[in-house]
Parts: sequence; C-alpha cells; structure tokens
Amino acid sequence: MRFAYYPGCTLKTTARNYEDSALASARALGMELLELPRWNCCGTVHALAKDDVMHYLAPIRVLVRVEDMNREGILEGNYRLVTLCAMCYNTLKRANGVVKEDPDRMRKLHDIMEREQPYEGKVEVLHLLELLREMGFEKVAERVERPLTGLRVAPYYGCLLLRPRGFGIDNPDSPRVMEDLIRALGGEVVEFPYRARCCGSYHTVERKDIVAEAAYKILSQAREMGAEIVALACPLCSFNLSERQDEVEREFPGFRKIPVVYFTQLMALAFGLGEDVCGLDQNHVDPRPLLRSKSLI
Repeated sequence: MRFAYYPGCTLKTTARNYEDSALASARALGMELLELPRWNCCGTVHALAKDDVMHYLAPIRVLVRVEDMNREGILEGNYRLVTLCAMCYNTLKRANGVVKEDPDRMRKLHDIMEREQPYEGKVEVLHLLELLREMGFEKVAERVERPLTGLRVAPYYGCLLLRPRGFGIDNPDSPRVMEDLIRALGGEVVEFPYRARCCGSYHTVERKDIVAEAAYKILSQAREMGAEIVALACPLCSFNLSERQDEVEREFPGFRKIPVVYFTQLMALAFGLGEDVCGLDQNHVDPRPLLRSKSLI
C-alpha cells in the first residue's frame, strides 16, 4: 500500500521521533508512505475570513504535489494524502473542502499559481489514525510483538483532530480511534473528560501562564483518573503538555510530572521495533523509567 505523505515542518525538527516512529510502524504494517517532493509549510492555520485567498495558497500547493505524483506515475491513481501533525491535517483538510465547494476561490488560486498545474480537487486528506482504523485494529493487534501490558495510557486528542464537526477524524463528543488503537497494542485505556480540551495552542509564545494552567488541568485530570502516560498526535500539543511541565511544576506546587508520548512511539514499541526507532530519548519528560518498570524496554 503506497500513499503520498506530508510531514510538515515540525516533524523534520523538534518532532523527529514522531516521524521516525510513524514511518517505521507504517512499514511494519505494510504501508509505504512516500514523502511529497517539494512540499512547503501547510500554512499552519486555516483561514476563517471568506474573502481570504492568500492563506489557501500554501495548503493547496501541497495538494497539487499529490496530483503531480500521480501525473508522474509514482502513485498510480492513489490521491490519498496521509498526514501526522494534527494542525497540518486540519489546515489541509479544511482548505481542500473549501476550494472544492468554491469555484471562484479555486479560480483565483489558479490565477495566482500560474506556474503550477491547476488543482483538480482529486486529493483526499487523511490522518494516519484514520488509515489504521480503515485497515482494522485487529490487524494492528496481529503485528504486536511486545504488548503494552499494564501500561495505563490516557489518549489526548486536543482540538484539531476532532473539530470542526465534519472535518475531524472521529466523533468530537465521543472519539474512539485512539482508544481502540491503545487496546490493540495491549495497553489499558484511561478515559478522561479533558482529552479534547485545547492545550493553549500558540499562547505558548507570549502567555506561558495560560498554557501552564491548561496543561496543569489536562495532565492533573489524566493522572487523577489513573493514567501513567499520555499519548497524543500533535507536536504543538506535545510541546505544551510536555516541555511546559517545567512551568507547571513551578506555578502549581504538588504537581507531579507525567510522560507524554506520540501514539506512534507506542506503536513502534509494541511492534518491537527498538528503542532507537521510538526516539524515547527525545521526549522532554523521560518515559523510559516508567516503561522499564513495566518491562516494556
């Protein structure tokens, strides 16, 4: 199974462990993720103004690359684009939906991107979690060599995987896809109400106090519900819930740090792909002591 793959900026820098563990896990499941040639930043956020055209250039250029790969015979009629970063997923999917329904905006984009092939609207944007669900979690379970037995995992979705309604990967009120994956890997799911609460997003640049408070509420609730580790799918959420634990610890006495990992790291671990592939040494709050105590590494 070959798919076009869009990494986005962060997965080539501070979230390398996300990409490495994802690509290795996908290969273990028989999926080949082919990185787009000449990809650019997705634009980071979806434009909300109806007369905004410029903010659609970046995401639509990305989608043009998928059609280019098909024109060149690399994908042979597969127009499905797989993403990992929740923010990239949200931006690409929403931009794709808007231009397909707005011929006037599509025409303006074509006029601006005169050196590009016109976007034909053939691309379908998917998150890797959607692809795993489509494959079937029973097949994921069949690939497990080292079950996450006894590991109590709290899945955290944040905003952009689930909202707005109609664009998210699952039911925004009662998501199941990460829970189903964790169970397939042999882990114990810890559900908590704040699993879809915003992590504070880009407030982390100027208002660390806002993010620290949000992280404190999310992580403390996960811990209170019995979680030992938090799994997520967004590099920005990872930064706010992991790196910002230093601020949380200073501002909220009594707070106990909790490891935060990407769901793909748990996959690679359960598939027996090795510590190096998992990139556990790159996590800000080291999960290895916990995993050693469970005899998982």
